[in-house]
Amino acid sequence: MLDVGCGTGIVARQFQAAGARVRGVDVDARMAELARQSGLEIEIAKFEDWGPAGRAFDAVVSGQTWHWIDPIAGAAKAATALRPGGRLAVFWNVFQPPPEVAEAFSVVYHRVLPDLLFNWAKPVLDAYSVLFGKAADGIREAGAFGDSQQWRFDWERSYTRDEWLDQVSTHGGHSQLPPAKQEALLAGIAAAIDTVGGSFTMRYTTVVVTAVRTDGT
Repeated sequence: MLDVGCGTGIVARQFQAAGARVRGVDVDARMAELARQSGLEIEIAKFEDWGPAGRAFDAVVSGQTWHWIDPIAGAAKAATALRPGGRLAVFWNVFQPPPEVAEAFSVVYHRVLPDLLFNWAKPVLDAYSVLFGKAADGIREAGAFGDSQQWRFDWERSYTRDEWLDQVSTHGGHSQLPPAKQEALLAGIAAAIDTVGGSFTMRYTTVVVTAVRTDGT
């Protein structure tokens, strides 16, 4: 299995634990080094420029990363790495807080980051649908796969205030905020969670866009 945009190996480790032999590729050498500390084999390259070097994989996967890759070039590259009948599966975890938490978060983000065009109160899955469509279009235009499918899995995860704050800065763009903005944002989120009892349950939907490599004939 090839994990595209493997980062620190979060996805790769889970597939590895399930019994797969996983190789990762990522553009960031620092994250690759962290992944290697878990015993993963990582190659450093932009996926569109990476080459399989004669290897054939049973699956190419990408978790929470495919939107950074050109959807057509990425699908075409995945086809060169897959054996006939192999599967490309790219997926995202989309979260939706309960209405009262979503409203409280929206107030905080609007106050601290008024230029950020994001409304927690709206269905987040709708915003992600653009990414799913681009992935499916890229697979189709690559011309090396059968019809793509969307698989959907719903699940939940409960967070205490501190657990949620611990991973807020890992969200896209948050780590790049000026320290004062980040501090104000975290303080506002902490207060919002305290108002609902200090914890909440986040609803998640994992959406997979997937297709099987044709035999090329």
